[in-house]
Amino acid sequence: MKFVIPVIIIIGFTFSCGESSEENQKPASSIDSSIIFGSEDYQFPPLSPPAKEQAVHWGVLEDFLSEAKNLNGSNYQDLRNRSELLKQYSDSLTKNIPDTLDTKPINSRLLVLKTRSALLFQAAHLPSIDSSKVQNSMDELNLAVTNLIVQLNEKFQKDNIDFLRKEDEQNELKNQQRYKDSILNLELQDKKNKKV
Repeated sequence: MKFVIPVIIIIGFTFSCGESSEENQKPASSIDSSIIFGSEDYQFPPLSPPAKEQAVHWGVLEDFLSEAKNLNGSNYQDLRNRSELLKQYSDSLTKNIPDTLDTKPINSRLLVLKTRSALLFQAAHLPSIDSSKVQNSMDELNLAVTNLIVQLNEKFQKDNIDFLRKEDEQNELKNQQRYKDSILNLELQDKKNKKV
């Protein structure tokens, strides 16, 4: 009899603790679907036409940008799923850089993007929801994506300027050569005319 009462108390205490932990988990799942992260109308800068053309050849970039855009305005469960995809895409981005884009500025932006994707994944997969940490990670990821797009656009803009400058230099050299040739021809004609 002495042992029955403590055993009943322990069993009752065990069941009451189990119920309270289940009660604590139920509100978390209702919070999951009610909290929206990011801004639904957040817009990344557009890719310039040459950058878009390169993105078509670098397919994982298109996938990444699409997921990053869809990530804004998503609930907690969607965020968890999309953050996992973003992490995978960012790993692929850093491993499969096209030769034309394999520059230090772009590599550094991709490294930041990979880090921000991993931090968002980590924040989204914590056992308890820290909405401010998740939102901060979202904001940082959006900034990293924006910086990558800006860098890609600047790369192609710089390449275009360099191409035009080189073309202008070649045209100037051709014009100088034509001028020298015409002067030489005039001098040769002058010599012929003097001989006659």
